[in-house]
Amino acid sequence: MSPIELTYRKTAAATGAGGLGLLIGLYDTLAGSLHRAAEAERNNDIEMRCREVNHALMVLGFLEDCISKGSGGTLAQQLASVYGSIRRKVIQAQAKRAAELLDQQMAMVLRIRQQWQALEFRCGPAGPEILAPVQTPTYGGSLPSQMEQMPLSWSA
Repeated sequence: MSPIELTYRKTAAATGAGGLGLLIGLYDTLAGSLHRAAEAERNNDIEMRCREVNHALMVLGFLEDCISKGSGGTLAQQLASVYGSIRRKVIQAQAKRAAELLDQQMAMVLRIRQQWQALEFRCGPAGPEILAPVQTPTYGGSLPSQMEQMPLSWSA
C-alpha cells in the first residue's frame, strides 16, 4: 500500500467516509495541490510549485491506479481519458510556467468532484453497518481445561 493510499484510508476511517467520501477527499486534495501550485507560480516560488505539482501528479496516479483495479466500462474509460488530459496539461503548465492552466485543471477537478458528491448525496450517508447479535451456543458441560487456565485480562 502506497503512503498516499495509507494516508487517505486513515482519513476515511477516522471520518467514517465510505468509498465515495474517500474519492471526494482525493479530488479535494488534488484541487488543493493545483491551487497551491498556481499560487506558487504567481509568486515565482519554483520550489513550492514543483512540490505541489509533484503531489498533484501523485494523486492523479493514485486515481488512475484505482481505475485500473476496477472492472472497467464506459465510466472507467472516460475517467482514464480525463485523468490523462489533466496530467498532460499539468505537465504543460509546469513547462510553460502557466498558472492559468493549473487553475483550469483545478476547475475541471472541482467539476468532477461535484458530480461525485451529488452521487454520494443520492446514495445516502454511509453509516456503520448494524449486525444482528451473535447467538452464543449453550453447552451442557464445563469449559475445556485449557480455557480455564488462560488469563482473562487484557491491556493495551
